[in-house]
Amino acid sequence: MTEGNKQSDLVAVAIVSGTYIAAQMLADIASLRIVVIAGFSVDAGTLIYPFTFTLRDLVHKTGGIRTARWLVVAAAVINLLMAGLFWLVTKLPPDMNIGAQLEFGKVLSPVWRIVIASIVAEVASELVDGEVYQLWVNKVGMKLQWMRVLTSNSVSVPLDSALFCGLAFVGRMPFAVVVSIFVANIIAKGITTIISLPWIYLVRERNSTSDSRTANRARMP
Repeated sequence: MTEGNKQSDLVAVAIVSGTYIAAQMLADIASLRIVVIAGFSVDAGTLIYPFTFTLRDLVHKTGGIRTARWLVVAAAVINLLMAGLFWLVTKLPPDMNIGAQLEFGKVLSPVWRIVIASIVAEVASELVDGEVYQLWVNKVGMKLQWMRVLTSNSVSVPLDSALFCGLAFVGRMPFAVVVSIFVANIIAKGITTIISLPWIYLVRERNSTSDSRTANRARMP
């Protein structure tokens, strides 16, 4: 690999990783609001969160599975810090020369059950997505890139939706509403997966089989 290609890959990883983390943060903020779309109750984070699965696949493709794993962990830590910052800002006394500024707390004060549910669901589903993606690469190889994304997302999307809806809403909302949110999540994320499939071709394939060699060494006695 030439020096130019290495730099190009690093730029691609940096851009996609930044976009991934931004999408995770926006999704966690938006998830605080439940909206109605086509008759379904939907947490608004669903409007952007499904794209993170394909964004993670892009990082995996160009940076490898280890980079993708660390990205998932980093995003979880950043989201937790973001929630902590919002909580702290909400608790600090406002400058009454400006006013009570209650709007910030009403909108951005974290609901910790939703925050924890989001982070647990994100980490579990994204890590599973990565393992399924890597299993495809190990077993099938580099062909059918779109099928890698479709296969990994078909496992991670239901897992994410089940964990998030169960941890965030069961016992807090009517069960019918929870089921509606779950079904809407599956539909929205499925549609988003289809829309985002072409994205996998935006970055070059990692010019290495190191992940496969590492996996093979791990299986050796």
